[in-house]
Amino acid sequence: MIRFTLALFLFVVPAAAHATDAGWALLRDGGHVVLLRHAMVTGTADPANFDIGNCATQVNLSARGKQQASKIGALFAARAAPIERVLSSRYCRCLDTARIAFETEPEPFAPLDLLKGDDPGKPAQIAAVMKEIRAYSGSDNLVMVTHLEDIVALTGVSPREGEAVIVEPQGDGLRVLGRVTF
Repeated sequence: MIRFTLALFLFVVPAAAHATDAGWALLRDGGHVVLLRHAMVTGTADPANFDIGNCATQVNLSARGKQQASKIGALFAARAAPIERVLSSRYCRCLDTARIAFETEPEPFAPLDLLKGDDPGKPAQIAAVMKEIRAYSGSDNLVMVTHLEDIVALTGVSPREGEAVIVEPQGDGLRVLGRVTF
C-alpha cells in the first residue's frame, strides 16, 4: 500500500508542476481571464453576524494567507504576467488577497461574492460574471478574485486557496485553459 501511495504521489507531482508551467505560459502571453481563489483564511465559515462592510464579522486572511497573497504577486511579477485589471468579491478576504498580491485597489464586483446554494439570485450572479468574462478583450490579463463555490459553479474545478484557474468562454460555459498553484 505504501508503494502504491508513493508511486501515485510521484506521478501526480510532476503533472501538477507541468500544469502550473503551462498556466504561466498562458499568463505571460496575456489576454486571459484568471479566476483566483482567495488566499488562506482563519476559519471555515463566516459568523452569524456577518456584515459585508465590516471585516471584523468575516472570515479573514490568516498570516499564512497574507504570505501566500504576497507570493502570488511576486510570482506574477517575476514571471512577467501582465495584469490589466483586478476585480474582486466584496468579501474582505478577497479584497485583501487582491490588494496584497497586486499592490492595487481592486474593483469590487458584487457578482463575485460568495455564491450560496439556496440563493434565488444565484443564476443572475453567475450570468453577470459570465457577461464580464465574455466582454473581456484586453491584451493583458483580467484577474477575478473570488471564492471556491463560485469557481466550482463556473468551471467544475475545485481549486485550493490561492490557486488560479485560467479560463475562456466556450459555448454557454467556460473552458479551463490552465491552472497555477501557489
